[in-house]
Amino acid sequence: MSFTVAIDGPAAAGKGTISKAVAAHFGFAHLDTGLLYRAVGAKVIAGAEPIAAAETLDPVELENDRLRTPEVAQAASEVAVIPQVRDALIAFQRTFAARDGGAVLDGRDIGTVICPDAPAKLFVTASAECRAERRFQELLGKGMDVSLEQVIADVKERDARDRSRATAPLLPAEDAVLLDTSDLTIDEAIAAAINIVQNARS
Repeated sequence: MSFTVAIDGPAAAGKGTISKAVAAHFGFAHLDTGLLYRAVGAKVIAGAEPIAAAETLDPVELENDRLRTPEVAQAASEVAVIPQVRDALIAFQRTFAARDGGAVLDGRDIGTVICPDAPAKLFVTASAECRAERRFQELLGKGMDVSLEQVIADVKERDARDRSRATAPLLPAEDAVLLDTSDLTIDEAIAAAINIVQNARS
């Protein structure tokens, strides 16, 4: 039996951590759909044409530690505004969402475009400053030389691009439950998300 959980939200709001925890709690499969765009972005950095990169994406290419770098994140955001790239990746995501045993997908347009009929939809958010601080600490932990001011600027620039794009802009689905993690610990945010999904299942 399939049951789809759609979790959307801006960068560094905590949706990835929450999605993995929700999937583990309910025994569902998990897909970080942002990795699809990061993988395409990485191929573009390596010289590929964006649409061809999306159409030939291999699931194995999602298992690459280099997909988490700021350079790839920037490229991912840039290729994500190309309608043909998004179209090429929709089928991949919908097939994953319909699998038996349940699935959690996190991204930016899961509840609005990929799985509009998902029985459980969350929109995980936090203030830009809070998200930038989290991303800054994450990058420092990886030994990257970055400034908080630059990370704040990058987060705000990416937010503006994601919200203003013509195709699948970053917006909560009308029936999504809003989860603001600005003042929550990760354990509190996970507990809240699990409760939202549990209510949708009952």
